[in-house]
Amino acid sequence: MLYQWLWPLRESFGPLNLLRYITFRAAAAGAVGIVLTLVLGPVLIRLVRRLQIGQNIREEVPERHQQKAGTPTMGGVLILAASIAGILLFGDLTNRLVQLGLLVLVWLGGLGLYDDYVKVRLGKPRGLSKTVKLVGQFGLALFVGAVLYFAPPDPAIRSQTNFLLFKNITVEFGWFYVPLVMLVIVGASNAVNLTDGLDGLAAGLLVVALTSYAALCYVSGHIKIAEYLNIMFVSKAGEMTVYCLALVGGCLGFLWFNAYPAQVFMGDTGSLPLGGALGLAAMVSKHELLLLLIGGVFVLETGSVLLQVVYFRATRGKRLFRMAPLHHHYELKGWQESQIVTRFMILAALFGLTALATLKIR
Repeated sequence: MLYQWLWPLRESFGPLNLLRYITFRAAAAGAVGIVLTLVLGPVLIRLVRRLQIGQNIREEVPERHQQKAGTPTMGGVLILAASIAGILLFGDLTNRLVQLGLLVLVWLGGLGLYDDYVKVRLGKPRGLSKTVKLVGQFGLALFVGAVLYFAPPDPAIRSQTNFLLFKNITVEFGWFYVPLVMLVIVGASNAVNLTDGLDGLAAGLLVVALTSYAALCYVSGHIKIAEYLNIMFVSKAGEMTVYCLALVGGCLGFLWFNAYPAQVFMGDTGSLPLGGALGLAAMVSKHELLLLLIGGVFVLETGSVLLQVVYFRATRGKRLFRMAPLHHHYELKGWQESQIVTRFMILAALFGLTALATLKIR
């Protein structure tokens, strides 16, 4: 919005030429996300407390989590508001990828908000039924996949992606590209949702993952860098750098209030849309396969749940982990909450750096 208003004035006021650089606008969007979150955070927390919108704790989680009952939730509203403000101010709103990104945030944010409302106001700790949530997620993902396939920024590569570790080799998905988009967006959304169980964990991991994809979107959308790295050039993808760093800013600001001991939880209002945004960034940068590495901790958390269920049924009641997701397993082993979050973030940073290193191992 601000970008659209000010850019035509660059010939009259030279410093506005800075807006031509995606790196400058991305940094500005991230800064806006941080500042707005820090400013609005105390206001939101007081409002949520006044409305008595506190977290309901499920009985099956570790016992020490019960002391968190009543902690303000729906903090994802804070992340989304600050991040969307950064995108609206410094993003190119004519870019179809940015438009899809905003749709993902609003749609899944609304779904998550309703889910949190059901948990808090209707007294149902599990929130909406799995069927309702999946229908909402897959409906959005189907629309996004259809747009990326039938109205892509670059029709020549609409259903292609980079092949991990090999240069000048691409994978053509054809009609399967739409189901792939659905799988990635819904999978990432739910993976982040499952991981959001400790103070600062999901937000911290998202900072690392979204920063990694900000870099990938930038190099994929820069024709000279993409050519140098022997990766697919994706027209318009560079603008998603602004989108990703705005979200990074929102998550960083949120960590000020969500770090242990948390003053507010993001809830499904934050985890569902932020996971979906991560999945979208993976798709539009044409580095979908790297999501398994960049989101390695999310994969481990989700995998632990699936393995626990399969093992429990196969052995008629035995458990592979003390509790799933994986962060609860380490809680029951005696790790402190802050230790788990810090160590998982170190792993996430290692996964992210390894993923970026693959750009040269091709």
